[in-house]
Amino acid sequence: MASPAPPSAASAAAAANPRFNSKRKHKPKPKVDGPSALNPNWAQLQSKLPRPTATLGKRKHRPDPSPATAPTEPSPPAEAAEVEVKLEPTSDDTSLTKTVAIDCEMVGVGADGGKSALGRVTLVNSCGNVVYDEYVRPVERVVDYRTHISGIRPKHLYKAKDFWVAQNDVAELIKGRILVGHALHHDLKVLLLSHPKKDIRDTSEYEVFRREGKRRSLKDLTAQVLCAKIQQNEHCPIEDARAAMFIYNKYKKAWEKNLREQFRFRNKLKKRGKKKSAEGDGNDPNVPTVFL
Repeated sequence: MASPAPPSAASAAAAANPRFNSKRKHKPKPKVDGPSALNPNWAQLQSKLPRPTATLGKRKHRPDPSPATAPTEPSPPAEAAEVEVKLEPTSDDTSLTKTVAIDCEMVGVGADGGKSALGRVTLVNSCGNVVYDEYVRPVERVVDYRTHISGIRPKHLYKAKDFWVAQNDVAELIKGRILVGHALHHDLKVLLLSHPKKDIRDTSEYEVFRREGKRRSLKDLTAQVLCAKIQQNEHCPIEDARAAMFIYNKYKKAWEKNLREQFRFRNKLKKRGKKKSAEGDGNDPNVPTVFL
């Protein structure tokens, strides 16, 4: 009779520990693939995060973020570009201030209407309020009203002021005051008036407003400096004078400082010229006169 086989190691372990079961299989530990297994939104969030463009040491090349996820610069809203700024007085003050702005509209006189004559003159104060606005009847017969630009029609001149009356009024109003305007030589020419150069502030002559040394239109300057539109159709002298005044007010501090420096420099040159002329004068009292 064959002898029984010796107990194996497994049977011995089972005899020693009844809980041990050789047929029981060990369950594998769950593998953690990463944060995406725990949070399904992690991959989407990670794709939106900016990645550094520069790395230290040797690292694997990281592809640039796709155009869809790359950050873009914010663009201004479409409504902001369409907002139109209106030129309105800054206060209710209608007094005659130290600084006034002028604008004139002309009509055509002469044989073919090519000669300009005053048809309307407007003055506004530093706040933009009107202090004088009159239609003017020229001395010569009007041939061309230039309505598409001047806005003047025959009915406006029926009861208009005579030229000499309007000229005298304007001369009294601007006397001793700083005169602001655009291309003021045209306005003063049709008014047959002059004004001290030191008291003129012409927005067409100020070097800061020039483009490549060339004068710019009041319409262009107003759009850039004030973000407002003027002279879309017929010109309004109130609006044009107000635009010139507001442009001057915006640059007044730097403008006046620049003028003071220019006048100071010119005075130095004059003093040097007088000194040199005195030194070269043969009648210098310090040089003795020799009689022969």
